[in-house]
Amino acid sequence: MSELLTAALAHAARGWHVFPLRPDDKRPAFPDHTADQCTGRDPRCRTAGHVGWEARATTDPARIRRAWTHRPYGIGLACGPSLLVVVDLDRPKDNTTGPTGLDTLADLAATHGTVIEPTYTATTGGGGTHLYYQHPGDGPALRNTAGTLGPLVDTRAHGGYVVAAGSTVNGRPYRVDLDTDPAPLPGWLAALLAPAPLPPQRPVVMSLPTDRSGAYVRAAITREADRVTTAPAGERNRALYIAAVALGQLVAGGSLTEADASGVLEQAAASAGLGSVETARTIRSGLAAGARRPRQVAA
Repeated sequence: MSELLTAALAHAARGWHVFPLRPDDKRPAFPDHTADQCTGRDPRCRTAGHVGWEARATTDPARIRRAWTHRPYGIGLACGPSLLVVVDLDRPKDNTTGPTGLDTLADLAATHGTVIEPTYTATTGGGGTHLYYQHPGDGPALRNTAGTLGPLVDTRAHGGYVVAAGSTVNGRPYRVDLDTDPAPLPGWLAALLAPAPLPPQRPVVMSLPTDRSGAYVRAAITREADRVTTAPAGERNRALYIAAVALGQLVAGGSLTEADASGVLEQAAASAGLGSVETARTIRSGLAAGARRPRQVAA
């Protein structure tokens, strides 16, 4: 058994969802296309629309063995499905001197009257540090951040992934530095990472006909909005894409305006806790994909 396969199985045994990265690289091996480039030729994308790396991440030993026996893939760890928040602490580039991300986080902890407590820790290929924490069981789903906490400090949570220990990137290994269970995310850190409250949402007002076609379109809108708001963590962005494809077909068929479809989807995404930038990109891609397959509703 290869060392990469052994490491991938060990991560999965902890309940962490893994997926293949390109060998010696940070980029996902699958899928080999973005949502707006999806043609449905990928077997995983044929029935339910585009399936990204997060939805493909797994803890199934049989699937893991099949993948890592095939090629020496790196190991990606999907933070959202794994219920993890990983704090990524970098070092200054080009060996320059100055505070590291670890220094920044330690100073931030000190301002809250505490220190960085031990948790599962990995050293990255670039000499940085990954601190693994349990995602809070209550409250909103935390998302990725870049520099929000301070210089050289990023975080990965729902919608994000990290290169897991056992992998290499450009020949440089990722190694376990402290092998222990991830500690609960400290309350002070969770508070700093909590998303801002959503602004008041105005209902989307649509002028739909009162005949059978209007009733069909209203039912379709409700169904697709519910698809997004009821999707489990880690599946919400994919659910939004599928909903956008469905409504995009109605837009292309002339039964719904693009503005109305976008408005409904934006509200559903906001209710599900998706970020505005991610939401806009996914809706745009889904509507464009749906427009290639117009669907007309009989009156």
